[in-house]
Amino acid sequence: MKLVCPKSELQKSVSIVMKAVPGKTTMPILECILIDASTNDIKFTSNDMELGIETRVQGLVLEKGIIALDAKIFSEIVRKLPDNDVTIETDEKLNATITCEKAKFNIPGKSGEDFSYLPLIEKNDCIRVSQFTLKEIIRQTIFSIAVNENNKLMTGELFQIENNMLRVISLDGHRISIRKIGLKENCEDRKVVVPGKTLNEISKILSGELEDMVEIYLSANHILFEFDDTKVVSRLIEGEYFKIDQMLSSDYETKVKINKKEFLDCIDRATLLVKEGDKKPIIINIQNGQMELRIDSQIGSMKEDIDIEKEGKDIMIGFNPKFLIDALKVIDDEEVSIYLMNAKAPCFIRDDNQQYIYLILPVNFNAVSR
Repeated sequence: MKLVCPKSELQKSVSIVMKAVPGKTTMPILECILIDASTNDIKFTSNDMELGIETRVQGLVLEKGIIALDAKIFSEIVRKLPDNDVTIETDEKLNATITCEKAKFNIPGKSGEDFSYLPLIEKNDCIRVSQFTLKEIIRQTIFSIAVNENNKLMTGELFQIENNMLRVISLDGHRISIRKIGLKENCEDRKVVVPGKTLNEISKILSGELEDMVEIYLSANHILFEFDDTKVVSRLIEGEYFKIDQMLSSDYETKVKINKKEFLDCIDRATLLVKEGDKKPIIINIQNGQMELRIDSQIGSMKEDIDIEKEGKDIMIGFNPKFLIDALKVIDDEEVSIYLMNAKAPCFIRDDNQQYIYLILPVNFNAVSR
């Protein structure tokens, strides 16, 4: 095999496929990047058996061939080469020579035949969204998946297609995030749970351009994302996702309209008095046209008033400030509407069309001094 690629193209492609190289594995072949130049295209592939990525590399195939190279070593070599064309050549003993200007590396390779190729997904029903939209949906929901693996379903996000609407849902037991978008093409109703790790990695690769599209295909066990010159295949999380619709009550006793930036900045200031790991709630007292925010901790206390538009009853309620900050940070609206029932019921932050809904459970603040 012999191929020539610009260093910038190599580096871009290597950084994409490195996202599916496992940190630890009992199968050494999976610690490699597969370089496939068996046709006139150059493809790099990585696969950790949960997540697999294939990307096409811009370059010239002088002699066809296929080889697997240690991902860590190969990526470090590429990163530190001069900014010029790079030649990768292999011999019959599977040794690879990487040359760029006066730099020349020799590293051993492995047979490409032993590599685990990506599963084939039939392209029956296509969900098409812009890269910008998918990146935004992930950004606006991913923060509320569960970090630990106690409940596997909580470490993923539900992708639900119903009546040509895509609804993406994440939850961690304390909060729920929902984003909803209309689809232009007709799509079959489906429900799948996509691992959070997959969505995080895809988000890093997406260009985020409005004109660039992502095509999404589903099989019984896998999801395939195709965009630009890249394919990402992920195993789905098995199991029945939580029935969240019964939690999404539209009843409320109090509705508040508030400037998002003012609210966010105020909570941000209050958290200066909370040590990491401290579970001090922020207490919100809503009376007339004012919202008072208060926090009391060992470091000190803070109180601030914000002007609001209020409908309904006065209420005092406590929240984990981080959960409010996480939701407010990803909302692009200038004003937000908050719906409250009582001090023990969840609050909802949602827009009029319910394109986004953030449900946050309150915390008990009885022990906090007034």
